[in-house]
Amino acid sequence: MTVNDQNINELHHGLAGEVSRFTEAWRIFKKNKLAMWGLIIFTVFFIVAVSGLFLTTGDDPVLDPAKVRLSEKLLRPFASVDAEMIKPGDRPLFGTYLLGTDDLGRDIFARMMQGAWVSLTVGFVAVGISVLIGIVMGGIAGYYGMYRIKFMHVLFLIAFFCALVFLASGQRGLAVDSLLLSLLFVVISMIYNYVSLEGTKGPVTLSLLFFDTFTVDTLIMRFVDIMLCFPSFFLILTIVAILPASIYNIMIVIGLTSWMGTTRFVRAEFLSLREQDFVSAAKVMGIPDLSIIFRHMIPNAAAPVLVSATIGIADAILTEAGLSFLGFGVPPPHATWGNILSDGKRFLFDAPWLTYIPGLSILVVVLSFNLFGEGLRDSLNPKLRKR
Repeated sequence: MTVNDQNINELHHGLAGEVSRFTEAWRIFKKNKLAMWGLIIFTVFFIVAVSGLFLTTGDDPVLDPAKVRLSEKLLRPFASVDAEMIKPGDRPLFGTYLLGTDDLGRDIFARMMQGAWVSLTVGFVAVGISVLIGIVMGGIAGYYGMYRIKFMHVLFLIAFFCALVFLASGQRGLAVDSLLLSLLFVVISMIYNYVSLEGTKGPVTLSLLFFDTFTVDTLIMRFVDIMLCFPSFFLILTIVAILPASIYNIMIVIGLTSWMGTTRFVRAEFLSLREQDFVSAAKVMGIPDLSIIFRHMIPNAAAPVLVSATIGIADAILTEAGLSFLGFGVPPPHATWGNILSDGKRFLFDAPWLTYIPGLSILVVVLSFNLFGEGLRDSLNPKLRKR
């Protein structure tokens, strides 16, 4: 074998080694039939949701979910349109109500298509917010958890948190006062640090504000425990009832109340990775902490976060459907699976398809995400591959 052939073989083996982890995970994932069905259903749901965005929006949509046809109300699935009563421009696609109509004669198929996009958007955006918060909070707790917090820092956090609460409740005067108080604590900290660098001893009263309290990890994890004590759905329901009805508020509220699980996953991974040799070598080489976290630790901790995010999308979709069913979800004229289900509960015996169609759709989609997430967990976790 020549030197060139040997180099080519080494290069081939090197490239094979780079993709072997993904290949092995995909091979294990394919063996899980339920997970494959979950992936297939998720793919179909994604295609339907994106199609619904283009087909139900615009000045002259192909599928109009808001078109009222009182003469065609409560029609069964696959019912034909009455050509004598409905003008050509108001007729559904193919002249047939594929999933029937509701009590206002609106096309359920068009409303389900629009609701699929709303559910997908709420799921992905809410999970994106929760994952971002979880990575930041878990990363800080796992990497900087051993550092102790000064009493002055606790006062700053309390003042800043109060400013956010007052601002959210509309009390701008108190919010400004709390913000100014937090800025005062920052100035005092800067003065204390400057005095310490100069080697002089500051006032005793000032020194008392900078004694050690508890660690960063204790602060974050106890806050996580407090958040977990509240029933998530009722907490979301309370906040949504206070805020104006909006799809953006729904996404933000769900994201801000569902980051605790991701935080625990990331913290556990960071505590393990922090003691690894490659992290110690990076510190010895003088690589900045942010570079170590984002280039070395987060990619290695991505697997459990990905699994948590996949299952979290199902929870967000289910939460949005529950809020819409109770009348606190996405406001009209947007159609969601939850408000379609809510509208249909009055006609459970006269028009059962108004309840069964959105209900079964929610069941299948949520189940597919959970099966897909379980398959990812088994394929990405080496400890579970031999089960």
